[in-house]
Amino acid sequence: MSETKKLVRTLIGKVVSDKRAKTVTVLVERRVKHELYGKIVSMSSKYHAHDEKGQYHLGDIIEITESRPLSKTKNWMATKLVQKAVAV
Repeated sequence: MSETKKLVRTLIGKVVSDKRAKTVTVLVERRVKHELYGKIVSMSSKYHAHDEKGQYHLGDIIEITESRPLSKTKNWMATKLVQKAVAV
């Protein structure tokens, strides 16, 4: 069994910026238990993801996958659309 399957990290988040060329900013929220007080708190992180075709827009919920470094701040790729943004 020489075949080894490489584990790739994937996250699901909301696009909060699509202003830059071929890049989207994705806000990923997670809920964790506070270490000292035990309360469930919401924490968030922003990731810059590569969007080659510019197909993801503000408000979309997308899946991002970790990749090699593409620039100074960008080492995630936008892989698929989970939910389209609701039109206002």
